[in-house]
Amino acid sequence: MISFGPVSSRRLGLSLGINNIVSGKFCSYSCVYCQIGNTINRSTERRTFYEPGKLAEDVKNHLGKLDKSYRPNYLTFVANGEPTLDINLGQEIRLLKKYDIPVAVITNASLISRKSVRQDLMQADWVSVKIDTVDEVVWKKINRPSVEMDLKIILEGVKIFASEYRGSLHTETMLINGYNDDLGQLEQTALFISRVHPKTSWLSTPTRPPALKVIKPVPEAKIIRAWLIFNNNNINTELLSGFEGTNTGYTGDAYSDILNITAVHPLREDTMGKLLENDKADSSIVESLIAKGKIKRLDYNGKIYYLRRYKG
Repeated sequence: MISFGPVSSRRLGLSLGINNIVSGKFCSYSCVYCQIGNTINRSTERRTFYEPGKLAEDVKNHLGKLDKSYRPNYLTFVANGEPTLDINLGQEIRLLKKYDIPVAVITNASLISRKSVRQDLMQADWVSVKIDTVDEVVWKKINRPSVEMDLKIILEGVKIFASEYRGSLHTETMLINGYNDDLGQLEQTALFISRVHPKTSWLSTPTRPPALKVIKPVPEAKIIRAWLIFNNNNINTELLSGFEGTNTGYTGDAYSDILNITAVHPLREDTMGKLLENDKADSSIVESLIAKGKIKRLDYNGKIYYLRRYKG
């Protein structure tokens, strides 16, 4: 259950996901909008989750099962937690380079002030760092970080990494209605990001079920205002507010495909239907996984989603 998909990514095209964090969600944050729920194991300690050779072999085997039409554009570290908590991340990226597919890492940037983390991220071809706000009070409300963390130190780490990194650097800001979407917040965040000089700054708002039910997406008018503010700060800004489509990779093993994808990426009902069709399976396997407590069904904004269920 290390690699999954590939899934259609609005940032990366066809992306083969790599979940380098073991089941149960290890993360330094417990973001109110997180699509995989509240953090079970909140931590800032880097550790070994998988032996690097095992991870690389899992990806190789997964690639071998895919139809040629599903060859991914990127191998992407996107975990049920924060991928830089994996102390072997740099070594794993180097091992994956032999498959001749660019490697991406999507990180919340919480550990980027550490030199070892920056050195690991330097190995990747494409890195996205999360900057939801530069206001410490709002940061604590949205990202709910581990108590020992300091936003000023994190932001300084982002600036250092941006000055050293030679790959494709991007930022991502999740806009939450009533949290970080007012004019002052947006101007502060845009000013900081403009000094990082990302290739692209992505603006998004929750489109899948969030960790807290009270969290609401930002209205379209506010998203457009945010885009204008970022654009006026000379930032190449794009929106991540649309549905990425039902296209997803499959291996012929519906049981594993569903569990692996829903661990980090909620499956919308129509996407689940397409996956079952490709895997030559039917909805009975979904009902079986729900009955066994492996996945759960959620309703969000009038759409049905399926998400991996963890104890705790």
